[in-house]
Amino acid sequence: MEQTTLKIEGMTCDHCKAAVTNALTELKGVKDVEVNVKEGTAKVAYDSSNVSISEMNEAVEEQGYDIV
Repeated sequence: MEQTTLKIEGMTCDHCKAAVTNALTELKGVKDVEVNVKEGTAKVAYDSSNVSISEMNEAVEEQGYDIV
C-alpha cells in the first residue's frame, strides 16, 4: 500500500470534500481518502498496481478542481 497527498485548488465547502472523496474512492485500487478542505489536500492510500496518481488527478479534475 502506498500513500500520496494531492494538492487541490478550488475546494471551499463540505460539498467539495464529498465530491473529491467520492471521485477518488470510486477508483479501483484506492483504499482510503482523507480530504482537508482548509489545507486543500487529499491524502490517498492506494495500490499502485491498480491505480496511478495521474488517474487520481484526472478524477479530481473531472469534478472541476485543479491539481497543483
